[in-house]
Amino acid sequence: MKLKLLALIIIACSFVKTNAQDPIFSQYFLVPETLNPGFSGFEDASYFGLIHRTQWPSLDLRVDTEYAFFNSWIENVGGMGVSILNQHENKTNYNHLQGNVNFAYHIKLSNDWFFRPAIEVGFGTKSFNFRNLVLADQINIGSGTINPYSSDPYALNANSNIAFIDFGTGFVFDKKNTRNDTDLWLGASIKHLNRPNISFLENGHVPLDIFYSIHGNYKFPYFDYNDMIISANYMQQGGYNRFDLGTTIKLDKLMLGAMAVTNPAKNNANNDLLTSINTFIGLEFEQLRFGFSYDINTSNIGRTNGVYELSITYLTGCLVCRNPANLERRK
Repeated sequence: MKLKLLALIIIACSFVKTNAQDPIFSQYFLVPETLNPGFSGFEDASYFGLIHRTQWPSLDLRVDTEYAFFNSWIENVGGMGVSILNQHENKTNYNHLQGNVNFAYHIKLSNDWFFRPAIEVGFGTKSFNFRNLVLADQINIGSGTINPYSSDPYALNANSNIAFIDFGTGFVFDKKNTRNDTDLWLGASIKHLNRPNISFLENGHVPLDIFYSIHGNYKFPYFDYNDMIISANYMQQGGYNRFDLGTTIKLDKLMLGAMAVTNPAKNNANNDLLTSINTFIGLEFEQLRFGFSYDINTSNIGRTNGVYELSITYLTGCLVCRNPANLERRK
């Protein structure tokens, strides 16, 4: 019994450490709604899209994540959005599916500044295939067979599926200019305010850690009306934190960028401060935006084949065409 209990504790600890952290997209600067509900309707138009992420494909810990979103702008009010997140781990068959609804209010401040406070409400489910676990009382050593069921109380009290309600909030300050919708934005968000219980055991209590994020983005023109973007993002959840700093240049329709991902907490002596370099290439047309990124691992975790992301966004209105100042500068 002690051996079984120890095995379950090891499995549970590994599982909680891996899955209690929110997925982070390398291309959050293209779809900032993944971080902050205050970006709902941020493009001042209706738009929708999808991001797919594959993490560590060469390891047994491969994780695939998809994020689909739709946002709409309400004139003189703000933005509304819906999103669906799905995360799946191949090794454990763990799956997290969650849908969110966002609303961001729109307040015009002085000197072309805008304030966008927002709320987020979500409904999530998590599933885990406990049938893949084999406990000691299922093994028949004499006959060399495996019983399909276990009488262990821990296995009997485990739920394969759990559901929870999730709440979050955030805000964004942004400044407009005549060239682009956004020249500078600063934001912060808090997810899992209600700390939903994500325990798979009946009467268990494992509150999901609150996720904090502070982020900023500055875009400015350079050389023949091209754009350069500098972005920074600090995130913390539980005992883990992360700080990203990157830059992207826009050459007409082409976007090229790189980002340094760091682990300031360094939770143990063997952790690296710099964990990866995220490279990015994208194309931006009047109504379509494509992005591809590859994260190059720099830590001592071993050969992982990095992280891949592919994103696509479609805008129902041509923002460049709607702004006469943009057309004038592009002549």
